[in-house]
Amino acid sequence: MRASQLLHPQRKPADPRPAATVLLLRDTAHGIEVLMTRRAMTASFAPGGYVFPGGVIDALDAQSHAQSSRRARQSDVRLTQAIAAIRESFEELGVLLARHADGSHPTTLEIAALDRTAPFAAQCQARGLVLAGAEVFVLAHWTTDRDLPRRFDVPFLVARMPGGQEPVADESEQFEPCWVRPADALARHAEGRFLLIFPTLRTLERLQAYPTVDAVLQACAHEEPLWTSCPRAGWLAGSEARYMESDAPYGELALVCPDGQLLHTLDWQTSTPVQLLKNVMRLTAPNPGVMTGPGTNSYLVGDADTGYIAIDPGPADVDHLARLYKAAGGDIRMIVCTHSHPDHSPGAQPLQALCVQAGWPKPPVLGLPSAPTARAASAFTPDRVLQNKEHLTLANTAVEGQMSHTLMVLHTPGHAANHLCLVLLEDGLLFSGDHILNGSTTVIDPPDGNMDDYLSALDQLGSACKLHAIEFILPAHGYVLGQAPAAIAQLKAHRLKREAKVKAVMQAHPTGTLDDWVKTAYDDVDARIWPVAKRSLLAHVERLVLENTRKSDK
Repeated sequence: MRASQLLHPQRKPADPRPAATVLLLRDTAHGIEVLMTRRAMTASFAPGGYVFPGGVIDALDAQSHAQSSRRARQSDVRLTQAIAAIRESFEELGVLLARHADGSHPTTLEIAALDRTAPFAAQCQARGLVLAGAEVFVLAHWTTDRDLPRRFDVPFLVARMPGGQEPVADESEQFEPCWVRPADALARHAEGRFLLIFPTLRTLERLQAYPTVDAVLQACAHEEPLWTSCPRAGWLAGSEARYMESDAPYGELALVCPDGQLLHTLDWQTSTPVQLLKNVMRLTAPNPGVMTGPGTNSYLVGDADTGYIAIDPGPADVDHLARLYKAAGGDIRMIVCTHSHPDHSPGAQPLQALCVQAGWPKPPVLGLPSAPTARAASAFTPDRVLQNKEHLTLANTAVEGQMSHTLMVLHTPGHAANHLCLVLLEDGLLFSGDHILNGSTTVIDPPDGNMDDYLSALDQLGSACKLHAIEFILPAHGYVLGQAPAAIAQLKAHRLKREAKVKAVMQAHPTGTLDDWVKTAYDDVDARIWPVAKRSLLAHVERLVLENTRKSDK
């Protein structure tokens, strides 16, 4: 987006320092355990927190490759990281991932004879020990959050705990080494008895899914991290909250605070507008529910000099419309409905009337008329029909060079026959209505909804992202989504995966009904949602029939 529209002054986050950490794992009768240790209360980073051994990569780590074993596909960078992790686990906990010539590990007694403060690799070489770099695999890659003053670029590595060794903390940086099951560590943290920083917490959450150490190592065998993250932080319920890229609020934090400023509040509320950019506000209608999530998002695009376009005024809620009017200072130039469903369009005419009653020029209600297939509650006739790729422009023509805001219309049938999306061209934003949601997939409800149209429209939006450098999606329900092209591609892949599941169920039970099929095709969805999911199931069935017809015609 334009830097001029950012809410907060741009700043450069601190440069992250290369580091490495290692999860030492062992099998037990009750599942895997990981070795953790408590940091000193005087530590500059994560004081008092329980962590995995690790630290900053030393220049000597990269010079010790010849003293380490190595996998065929292990890069120089990965080997350096592995050696750094081996060194840190030795210095902090007296655990040494190395082998004698006969393949045996050094014992705790042998390790005690080494000097943890002296050059590491040279001591190992003098004793004929080969560092076990080939036995250290990358699990994940974390970069410290942009808002923190000290930042690290850290692969989280994994290795099996060497036999015949017991951890002994250095008692200066690390204390109280302990073996703990991931689930137990998480439970203790929840009780306030085991402080975990965010990356450690999220890593343990994922680690608890693996039954054995072999399962973890096999998952890491392809040499690439299973996930990569640079978290972002905001405020929720009055407390600092951090999120990974896969978490719903992440994209919104990236939009509002791109440099990691800890300034954005994520609590859903309906009383005041949420400023996303200087030229974009969101007001959420007070209609939360199973189908609407926290409520329907109405957006105002524009500024005090150009006036505003209201997108999706929502239900005909008097208080919500009054807040929309007030947030725009009454100067609403156009009202656009992405589609005619009853949580999106009924507020359009009352908002228009509110502007006229206050003496403002009548803002036209724009959109696409509801099709004959629409339900009665979704009847909608705009003042003017919007054409595909039409531009709606706000500008102060009285001032030369004045900033403008241009919304391009894209017809995107599928969720509803009269659905459209809008692209704010100057800032690379996509207002997606109900076509793309954050946190759930939209319902495709035939006959007004059509799965084939829906997927085709997703392709259209994916192309628009490339053509217009769209980075963010502003949905009608939920937080802003980031990484727009990837989000669209993932959504389409999810739909096609669901369709493959529907097809398999139909083939296995050709005489079944929708009620029969939904139980298996949507077995990963709460059964309370099945009556709604059945509508999308029908849409998939219709598309499969259409696909068969196309093949027959060929």
